Amino acid sequence: MSPPDQGQLVDVRQRRYVVTEVQKTVLPSNPLIQGIQSAQHLITLTSVEDDALGEELQVIWELEPGVHVHEKTELPEPTGFDSPERLDAFLDAVRWGASSSADIRNIQSPFRSGIDIEDYQLDPVVRGIQMPRVNLLIADDVGLGKTIEAGLVAQELILRQRVRRILIVCPSALQIQWRDQMRDKFGLDFRIVDSTLMKELRRRRGIHVNPWTHFPRLITSIDFLKRDRPIRLFREVLPAEGESIYPRRFDLLIVDEAHNVAPSGSGRYAIDSQRTAAIRLLAPHFEHKLFLTATPHNGYRESFTALLELLDTQRFARGVEPDRNQLQVVMVRRLKRELPPKWDGTPRFPERKLAAIPVDYSDIERRVHTALREYTDLRRKAAADDPTELYATEFVLKLLKKRLFSSPAAFATTLEQHQKSLQAAKRRKASRIAKPTVGILRRQVEQIEEEFADDGLYEESTEDAIANTSLLFREVTPEEQALLRKMQAWADVAVKRSDSKAKQLLNWIKQYIKPDGQWSNERVLIFTEYRATQKWLYDLLATEGLVAGDRLMTLYGGMDSQDREKVKAAFQANPELSPVRILLATDAASEGLDLQNHCSRLIHYEIPWNPNRMEQRNGRVDRHGQKASEVLVYHFVGKGYQHSAVGTRPGDLEGDLEFLMRAALKVNTIREDLGKVGPVIATQVEEAMLGRRTTLDTSRAERESEPVRRMLKFERSVREQIEKLREQLSETRRNFRLTPENIEAVVNIGLELAEQPPLIPLEIEGLRGQAYHLPAFRGSWSACTEGLAHPHTQEIRPVVFDPDQSNGRDDVVLVHLNHRLVQMCLRLLRAEVWSREGRKRLHRVTARLVPSSALEHPVVIAHGRLVILGGDQQRLHEEVITAGGMLKEGRFSRLNVGQVQMALDAVLPDPIPETVQQRLMTLWEGHKEPLLRSLEARMGDRTAGLQKALQDRCDKEVADITAILTELRQSILNELKQPEVEQLELFSNTEREQLERNLKSLEARLEQIPQEIEQEAAAIRARFRDPTPRLFPLAVTYLIPQKLI
Repeated sequence: MSPPDQGQLVDVRQRRYVVTEVQKTVLPSNPLIQGIQSAQHLITLTSVEDDALGEELQVIWELEPGVHVHEKTELPEPTGFDSPERLDAFLDAVRWGASSSADIRNIQSPFRSGIDIEDYQLDPVVRGIQMPRVNLLIADDVGLGKTIEAGLVAQELILRQRVRRILIVCPSALQIQWRDQMRDKFGLDFRIVDSTLMKELRRRRGIHVNPWTHFPRLITSIDFLKRDRPIRLFREVLPAEGESIYPRRFDLLIVDEAHNVAPSGSGRYAIDSQRTAAIRLLAPHFEHKLFLTATPHNGYRESFTALLELLDTQRFARGVEPDRNQLQVVMVRRLKRELPPKWDGTPRFPERKLAAIPVDYSDIERRVHTALREYTDLRRKAAADDPTELYATEFVLKLLKKRLFSSPAAFATTLEQHQKSLQAAKRRKASRIAKPTVGILRRQVEQIEEEFADDGLYEESTEDAIANTSLLFREVTPEEQALLRKMQAWADVAVKRSDSKAKQLLNWIKQYIKPDGQWSNERVLIFTEYRATQKWLYDLLATEGLVAGDRLMTLYGGMDSQDREKVKAAFQANPELSPVRILLATDAASEGLDLQNHCSRLIHYEIPWNPNRMEQRNGRVDRHGQKASEVLVYHFVGKGYQHSAVGTRPGDLEGDLEFLMRAALKVNTIREDLGKVGPVIATQVEEAMLGRRTTLDTSRAERESEPVRRMLKFERSVREQIEKLREQLSETRRNFRLTPENIEAVVNIGLELAEQPPLIPLEIEGLRGQAYHLPAFRGSWSACTEGLAHPHTQEIRPVVFDPDQSNGRDDVVLVHLNHRLVQMCLRLLRAEVWSREGRKRLHRVTARLVPSSALEHPVVIAHGRLVILGGDQQRLHEEVITAGGMLKEGRFSRLNVGQVQMALDAVLPDPIPETVQQRLMTLWEGHKEPLLRSLEARMGDRTAGLQKALQDRCDKEVADITAILTELRQSILNELKQPEVEQLELFSNTEREQLERNLKSLEARLEQIPQEIEQEAAAIRARFRDPTPRLFPLAVTYLIPQKLI
């Protein structure tokens, strides 16, 4: 029994389905099993039954009993007539479900999202539909909307049936944000894979359930994924060693903040982290990949090329200089300053301004700072002749200084840990416990950064590192002990009250957020690096009456995810609805979160020594969607900072703060190019804080980063590119009739056919156009209200159909093509194609008036759905076609394509009298067959034209992949001919081992390329082989000249 084709109607298990996907097994047939000598097929079906509309079923066709294929569908009999509006809605529903992998002009995903899409955000999806395998490094500036761009690409690939199984890997704090945005903005349901889900799955499905296969669209955190058990479970669903990876098990991998998975670049050579290893395991088994990061290059060539190799092994190899042309193909990078202004000349993004908050520090605060500097000098001097001890010493001293700059509470905690560790180390030395090596210490310090997303784990890792480093310390001298006691005494008192900086913060809040004792609508986001500082500040602000009534909220790593989302929703809500005005956040909240809706002021309670972290903080409010004309970023400095001489030396409190402020100014100046210069700034800040440097000088790093800057910058006219994207979007809108009015008509008619109550009109003050409340729907339609609850108030919001009505508002919801309400209406209308007699809601026949000047005689037109399937039974192309002819003297005379379109363009809104409709019914038998033949002839003409286009696309994809892999082979050969790395003797053992692994990997990759060219070319040819057209008649339209009425 031969399998059905995609798009055919079948009866399975006494229910009616349409075939959406046909997959042939890759395993050989078994002649020993009777009746199964031919290859088996996995058939994916979608129900067209009323009570199970849209439900999916997968069956092995050859094993399924009682199946039946409906070989041919006829034109609908004119037993009745639909209103033109109903038939338009039906044809729109079919048209909007059509897609083509060969069509690289029309893009539907922007119309299937509930967001305010900027024209520049179309670039990734336009590129993606032209690529056989969509591998993109979306490296736009912070805040340009990389999540939106990734969602558009994913949506378009799903629509074109190129993607089904998706995995999003992101920082832990962003999992819920990704899930909600994919659901609310794109209508895509994702499930989060974490420890909670694994427990729930084991409870419901048994202990052997695999979380990576339970749902087609998943989200997980990189730090969960890298753990032993999750990665082992993932290995279970991958091909066994030696087994072919084709066809790939998964479709699309999205890695957010992808710089986190690049090999670490802290030494002389980039080393793989656990995160790198996890993505390296997964990446080959995904057909398409999107990597998102604002900082693609960390200054290490090996790290950047390794990231590129993870993205696309066919274009790039680790350690091999990337081909500039290939990099331009996969890399999407636009900077805010490059984008043209809006149509009215106003900037697209607000201006960022840095402002200083001067602090008049007390003498006792200066003396404590001096005491720490003296302690630092003594400890460093004592450890100068032992590199391992010096490394351990400087780690603890930097930590103490950073926490002293933060708050007395953070400093007191770390100082106490340090002193306890010194005592414990003294006892452990007496018992001759082995000291940790410098390699172990380095790994511990790096692990602290990996636990950065969870404040609790971050503190635990820090405590462990302090304990281990203290093992390497020499015994404390009396002078050092005196300094420790002095600092501890100050800290014990200071934690109980405000210090000078906290007092100045209170004054600032009272001036800008609560002027004259009254809360304004202004909001401020205050960042601190440490949870201890956050708790201390919270208590201080509480004593000033700034916490009551939810005026102040906190965000920190490791808090309950639901509580976190409530805080975020409250801060993002309109100040008229939400009382919160101050948000205290730790750095764990600084990566990827959107906090810009109603906040344009940000305060760094301490200046981070890591420039990338500072820029991540700034990006929470300086991003796409910021409504203010300027973003103000505040830093604390010593009093008189503006009048101090340039080049004030670090050492005392004011000098150190001035150095940090100059570093912050430098970061702001070069924020678009932190990859190479950022680590240099971080290193120089550490050196200055340890007394080893007096000036900030990044000139050499900036010169060395120039090649990287040139590599990442591609000459192009951004304005021209954006104009082309805008034209392409307008072309899709015209071709598919994608207007708010047509979408609203589909919903209204869909609800009417489903016998659901109509939408309830609503007038909203300040809103142009009509809004609607959703009524109380019955049955499965009640799910249409999901996502309508306001994130903060939880009130059900009204809906609108025009994107211009929802832009910049959170009190209405845009009903887009992928919204559940529209999808249910579209499925209901499309299912009418397969409706059985007696259950039809539509006749699929209409009659329309046209001016007598346009037509002399009546015209009958057939509408059909043309689907072209490839050799692998996947849909290559789909569109709605028309054909028809003139009814003259009782005979049918075929019209050409242009004549049919002109006749359709001339229709009038006036109704046709029922007597004319009755007359047309009696004429049906006379022109039924010639009308169907004209539609089939149109299918043949259109198919002939498309076959050449499909063959050209096939040839191009084969030529492209051959050229790409051939270029890669030559690049690897050139790299392997290079002399050995200079100064190899300075590499650590780990770095040397990594280099050796990379070289072996290059040699292995070189051997694989010829076979891979053959495999990829064969897979492409199989997809485009023997394109087979299938025609599904849809509807009939009669056009009647006015003079005949």
